[in-house]
Amino acid sequence: MQYAIVTELNRCIGCLSCSVACKCENNVPIGNFWQKVMRVGSTPINEGDDFPNVEMYFLPVGCQHCKDPECVKVCPTGASHKKEDGTVQIDKEKCIGCQFCVMACPYGVRYLNEEVKVVEKCTLCEHLTAEGKDPECVTGCVGLARHFGDLDDPASDVAKMVAAAGEKAYRLKDVGNGPSCVYILNKQKWRG
Repeated sequence: MQYAIVTELNRCIGCLSCSVACKCENNVPIGNFWQKVMRVGSTPINEGDDFPNVEMYFLPVGCQHCKDPECVKVCPTGASHKKEDGTVQIDKEKCIGCQFCVMACPYGVRYLNEEVKVVEKCTLCEHLTAEGKDPECVTGCVGLARHFGDLDDPASDVAKMVAAAGEKAYRLKDVGNGPSCVYILNKQKWRG
């Protein structure tokens, strides 16, 4: 089992509703984010192109819930751990705030909560998914760009989306950790 989020980048409008919904649901401190939305581009469609022949898209980034997470490997207390559902979680009772996991994460999605002195990150709203609900960033996405499910279940909607997307399905750079979240981008729709 591998719970993950699949994001259709052509549907993401960069409204930040995923970030806001996440902050509200998880009480994320001011100045920190479990979901960040980056603007990528504008870049030439073809080498040498200028405006208006450019493309851009928005890229929501949170914890990638990696298959072989670096953050778990370096945690000295076992606070960072991988669950049977494929998500990477932090046991706040075991976390000593050493931030080894923050330094090991290749995506920069962990931070030390200074108030409680423990590391935090996206949990895929573990408290909601345990009740059969979607993570709040999925529920709050006004562009209906984000989808949640089990990538390892070929019958799941997200696995079918990824299979149908073929070479248009991407993951963030893999440094041996196997990021699980998938991004689908059809660049043809972004032409100026």
